[in-house]
Amino acid sequence: MENKVFLGGGGVDYAEKQGLALKYANRHGLIAGATGTGKTVTLQILAEGFSAAGVPVFLSDVKGDLSGLAAAGSADFKLHEAFMSRAETIGFTDYSYDSFPVTFWDLFGEQGHPVRATVAEMGPLLLSRLMQLTDAQEGVMNIAFRVADEQGLPLLDLKDLQALLVWVGENSSELSLRYGNVSRQSVGAIQRSLLVLENQGGAQFFAEPALELSDLMTTAPDGRGQVNILAADKLMGAPRLYATFLLWLLSELFETLPEVGDPDKPKLVFFFDEAHLLFEDAPKALIDKVEQVARLIRSKGVGVYFITQNPDDVPEDILGQLGNRVQHALRAFTARDRKALERAAETYRPNDRFDTADAIRDVGTGEAVTSMLQDKGVPGIVERTLIRPPSSRLGPIDAAARAGVIAASPVAGKYETVLDRESAYEILAKRAEAAAQGAEEAETAAEEQSAAEREFNAGRRYSGSRVDRSSSRSRKQSGGIGDAVMNAVVKELGGTTGRRIVRGILGGLFKGR
Repeated sequence: MENKVFLGGGGVDYAEKQGLALKYANRHGLIAGATGTGKTVTLQILAEGFSAAGVPVFLSDVKGDLSGLAAAGSADFKLHEAFMSRAETIGFTDYSYDSFPVTFWDLFGEQGHPVRATVAEMGPLLLSRLMQLTDAQEGVMNIAFRVADEQGLPLLDLKDLQALLVWVGENSSELSLRYGNVSRQSVGAIQRSLLVLENQGGAQFFAEPALELSDLMTTAPDGRGQVNILAADKLMGAPRLYATFLLWLLSELFETLPEVGDPDKPKLVFFFDEAHLLFEDAPKALIDKVEQVARLIRSKGVGVYFITQNPDDVPEDILGQLGNRVQHALRAFTARDRKALERAAETYRPNDRFDTADAIRDVGTGEAVTSMLQDKGVPGIVERTLIRPPSSRLGPIDAAARAGVIAASPVAGKYETVLDRESAYEILAKRAEAAAQGAEEAETAAEEQSAAEREFNAGRRYSGSRVDRSSSRSRKQSGGIGDAVMNAVVKELGGTTGRRIVRGILGGLFKGR
């Protein structure tokens, strides 16, 4: 199996070796099948094969079983005889037990090196998906990110985003004039979602130092590719965080890595376990993003393999990008299951020796229906394949062994200490403090002024501009209100009515005498 990853034996009596060509491994793939049919073991032997070929691997360990890649299998294992018998059946003559170079990662920093990313790297689209925001709330999130860019406010951790949203809410009127409606209700809803995310461990994930992609694409001193295992058993309790993190990682690889065309072997192989979590209730914009990454990341030398129970879990446009397929058994208990089985069978090139749908339904544990890309990228004829036994331990390693692997890791000590440098939270806090201090100083200065100074300042504050001659003249000519009343009275007394009033008054006085 030169330049191939050995999968197992196919054909009559499983004597024909089946393998995945390294030069087509970046054309992506699918591992599907019902629970308990052997998907995890297939993932394990593919990781072993890529590592042996010098290709780094990234995979998520949902059940904890894949940590066994760090330890060699042993002859006292209960399935030792079965493994040896299977190896003989498929012609795996050089089968032996071996361990592989492993680096453990964990978003919570408990079972591996901490994995972190900044809020700015995640971006508004993925954050909105993670928090299940409405369209209006997503719009406010986009405005917040735009404001952060324009005002030089680095968004590194959750408190940066929370502080920025407070500022956005306080300045919603001004922002609405420029960017569109920014309601305080939407800001409040986003803050509540951020609180839920923080309680799920988001505060540990959104921080620095952020993960450097180059640390995932290393090889061991013996030339084998590093197997990066993400502890996901606890992470599955927050499925949206799990799916969003893996999609972010794919997007970062896509945006960061240079074009390499069609290399002889991939630069990295990425396994996305429980892939249905990525697509459940996903908005069209997100699915379009995944399709774009799946279609174009091939030219970056990265192969992406989705692991799920049913091929129908993957959207059709993305499923069409997956050229290498390992289909374990699908159980047809219901009418819907039978339709799914028929659709899965229709995607394979038929084999004259058996019916594909029957084979997918009937294969046992450790057996699969496979189709790998052949010369010029043509899909191979479907084959029933007996999957080879793993060389590493089948099952998890204990906590002490894991701790030893972590301590000896090439990145030990690099990500353990959190870095909290100046960012949006600190900058906005300084602005608020400066504004408060300015207001306090103005208030203190006002209190220290004497009463005469305050009256003088108040008078100056409300005095008009210097008057010109015309206004002075008009004011002088117009006189006061008292002068106007006096002139009117004098004029009236000089008239007929005035004389009558005077005579009446005088007459009354004389009559009284």
